[in-house]
Amino acid sequence: MTPTERNDCIRRYAEGPTLLTEALAAVPEAALQWRPAPGKWSVHEIIVHCADSETNSHMRVRYLIGESSPTIVGYDQDRWATAMDYHAHPIEPAMATVTAVRANTVPLLRRLTPEHWERRGKHSESGTYGVEEWLEIYAEHLEIHVRQIARVLEAWKARKD
Repeated sequence: MTPTERNDCIRRYAEGPTLLTEALAAVPEAALQWRPAPGKWSVHEIIVHCADSETNSHMRVRYLIGESSPTIVGYDQDRWATAMDYHAHPIEPAMATVTAVRANTVPLLRRLTPEHWERRGKHSESGTYGVEEWLEIYAEHLEIHVRQIARVLEAWKARKD
């Protein structure tokens, strides 16, 4: 990854919470817990998932930077949504978590040295995993969920109840 590509990913990472907030603001209250199909997440569940994912990612990059050959542990996001009853969790603190975690990580990313960017560990599900891979994944993570929210909202509007 070139320094320009890295800076673009950091910019996208920093802008993610704003995009997510804007996507959420477009969803009517009545649509928040509506699921487009069995086994598919509602907007509410997407937001709470983002909070859990972002807190995991927050620590993942820190383990990669601060530890020698760390193991990054994967998790079953669908199981978490069910086990932790995401619909029962309030959206506001979930959104605040996403915003805070990213705000706390952006300054770290901006001061990493070339040596930091080369740090690597092992992901329990996908094998070798480094700081640059982490950045590529999480620069896009909230963008993916913003598009998912738009699809759920579109399906909600098109439903025939």
